[in-house]
Amino acid sequence: MLNLSLATFRERWQLFVGAIITVTLGVAIVQSSLLIVVSAGDYGEAIAILGLSLGVSTFLAVFIVSSTFAFTIAQRRRDLALLRLIGGSRGQVRRLLLSEALLLGVIGTVLGVPVGRIAMSAQTSLLASLGFLPDSFGAKWHGWILWVSLGIGVLVAQFGVLAASRRASRVRPLEALRETGAGAKVMTFARWFWGVLFLITAITLMSIATVVDQPNGAIPLALNSTVALALALTALSPKIVPLVGRITGSLAGRSTLGRLARANLRDGVRRSASTAAPLLILVALVIGLAGTFEALSDGARRQLADDVHGDLVAAGPVTSGTPGVASASTEYALSIEVTTVSNYGDGAETDTNEVKALAIDPADYARAHRPPTAGSYADMHGLAVAAAGGDLGTTVGITVGGRQITARVVAVLPPTLNGGAEYLLPRDLVPPAALGPAQSIVQLQPGANPATVAGALPQPVSTVDEWLAAGDRAQDTLNAGVMKAVMGLAALYAVIAVVNAVVIATGERRREFAVARLTGFTRRQVIGTALLESLVVSLTGLGLGWVAALATLIGISGVAGTMVMPWGIFWLTVLGAFLVVGATSVGTTLAATRPTPIALAGTRE
Repeated sequence: MLNLSLATFRERWQLFVGAIITVTLGVAIVQSSLLIVVSAGDYGEAIAILGLSLGVSTFLAVFIVSSTFAFTIAQRRRDLALLRLIGGSRGQVRRLLLSEALLLGVIGTVLGVPVGRIAMSAQTSLLASLGFLPDSFGAKWHGWILWVSLGIGVLVAQFGVLAASRRASRVRPLEALRETGAGAKVMTFARWFWGVLFLITAITLMSIATVVDQPNGAIPLALNSTVALALALTALSPKIVPLVGRITGSLAGRSTLGRLARANLRDGVRRSASTAAPLLILVALVIGLAGTFEALSDGARRQLADDVHGDLVAAGPVTSGTPGVASASTEYALSIEVTTVSNYGDGAETDTNEVKALAIDPADYARAHRPPTAGSYADMHGLAVAAAGGDLGTTVGITVGGRQITARVVAVLPPTLNGGAEYLLPRDLVPPAALGPAQSIVQLQPGANPATVAGALPQPVSTVDEWLAAGDRAQDTLNAGVMKAVMGLAALYAVIAVVNAVVIATGERRREFAVARLTGFTRRQVIGTALLESLVVSLTGLGLGWVAALATLIGISGVAGTMVMPWGIFWLTVLGAFLVVGATSVGTTLAATRPTPIALAGTRE
């Protein structure tokens, strides 16, 4: 079987180029991310972003390899049927396809290892530019990564072809040769089963996400609901794409070219679904993630605006006796170690973490911020603290400035979206050496001149509105960087998958194009019809992706308090998709129609 797989690769290498590039990128990103994670140590934010990149990369690699193999196997039904007719068993057909996947994985790994070195340098530079890693950071090379890369490459290819090989082995030879029965059937029981299951999963996850009150719980639920809905729409795409295509196909008009494009959309169900699927996944992930960031950023700004009661923000300590100042809440940033004890049936487990905290004057803080959800800031005296989450009256071990204390939780902080301080400590409980930078929320006396008062405060001084806007700009910059680090990869995968699908589909339509030209169509008209058809399919995939992204946007709206559609990114994605699909369609159709029609009309595809 391995020799036959090698022969298939040599003769029909065009079918496997996209999958090889996908596996190469997958191996490179996994290798790079793992090496950086191993060397990153305590840089938790960088590790979190790399973890997200790993998840997206692995998911897209398996998805694209799977869809590519499913499409190519459909195009090779006659070849596989001939193998069955000459005595090949179902098991041998599956072993043939799995052998091809093995070769695909090995080739992708061989190419991916050196590409991974380049990817590691690019990822390190990007994370350093975003402030997640120091400029001096350098990931170390480990020999074991070669075995991990080989395993990733082979497993991605094997998982990608597994379902397609099972379906191919069940095709009856004569049915496939006649293009009837199971061989021509697109919607199978497995597609219906997984499509409905993922649809139910998406609705369930989205519903749960809307009632979760913590971002750490709502974000993964909302994003996973979009992934599940995207997979559901992909599985059901042979039914959904033609249905939506009837609506979007009306844009093709009632001209001869428009009617032919609509007819091709009705007949080429598998081709249309294979082209629309990567665009669906891309839009779902990009819009879902961007919408999540923007909704959380907008919600955090509104929440912070409701939380802070003041007129000015000064970069240093301010006393209430300052002329023109009615009150001032000076808040010192600090880092503390918190030790918690979890009791289990067979014992207790102790966990120590470093968290952000503020040293405050409880009375001043209460005047400048909204009240706690439970307890009172007035009770923060002695060994008493306020904590985000937890229960009133519980005790917690805290290490601050080398001093170890056991404090009681007397107030529960309201939930926040901006990742603020997890603990508030009374100012007199913190050693002076442990105090970090100070910031003061200042309330002015009635009739006081803001400019005059600001000149007497620690500089720089800004209004509360300016302070909120600066925080928004910093968060937007951070969000844009994370989007580049994660979704730039998704966009690259989608481009490869779309180009691959268009190239494979057009390569198998040479006889169809030749027959159209023999019936009176010019070469320009054939190219125009293919272009029109591909643009309608692209529009369908983009629309379905937008629908899938709504699962995330609706799910995250519960905790964010708002739903934001990132229209700028959406229209940029639409424009990019049309340019890529249009250019690929025109280029491949030009190549397919270059021979004379009479030379191709009598050939079998």
